[in-house]
Amino acid sequence: MMTVYMLTNRHNTVLYIGVTNNIVRRMHEHRNHTADGFTARYNVSKLVYMETTPDPIAAIAREKQLKGWTRAKKNALIEAANPEWRDLWPDLAGELSDFSS
Repeated sequence: MMTVYMLTNRHNTVLYIGVTNNIVRRMHEHRNHTADGFTARYNVSKLVYMETTPDPIAAIAREKQLKGWTRAKKNALIEAANPEWRDLWPDLAGELSDFSS
């Protein structure tokens, strides 16, 4: 399963769009700043949007599409699914741990 996701910082001023085949590993990397780069530099680790697809080609195309959008359009997409810009990671991590029990 491929996941296209958006992260932001504490003040919702920076957006990062990524794609991964392992959201748990990738979120661990973002939250612990284990990889140098944009998310570590701007302290971007709050998961505010995600969508999944079984097709890697479609996921990469969607990531590129979202990256080409204006900030206003990205904000509207996030707000349609997550109006309070809550960090979705705690809920997702909890759901995933339910499956491993």
